[in-house]
Amino acid sequence: MKYMLMIYNNPAIWEALPEQERESAMAEAGALMAELESTGEWIGGEALADPSTSRTVRVREGVPAVTDGPYLEAKEHLAGYCLVECESLERATEIAARWPDARYTGMEVRPLMNGAGMEM
Repeated sequence: MKYMLMIYNNPAIWEALPEQERESAMAEAGALMAELESTGEWIGGEALADPSTSRTVRVREGVPAVTDGPYLEAKEHLAGYCLVECESLERATEIAARWPDARYTGMEVRPLMNGAGMEM
């Protein structure tokens, strides 16, 4: 099964951490990615740019409305994602729990679906 692990971040929490703790968390994430690559569970992942650089697009009655940034003000935002392929939701949840961001903000685990609407 393939899963997306969505990484949520609160910049105020991250910036309040001592530099050594931030560096340690980044190293921990790197080590976890290397481990998952070695087991064949890592598909990929990326960090996302700051939400202030995003656009929200909604089409109503055929007319697109574009706004800068996220629609709702929030302290947390989607900061990145990981794609993993593993045997179960429990294993994907275990991986998410080991991701450093889970200690500070949160991780969401969601199965991917194919074009027919079936979980992959």
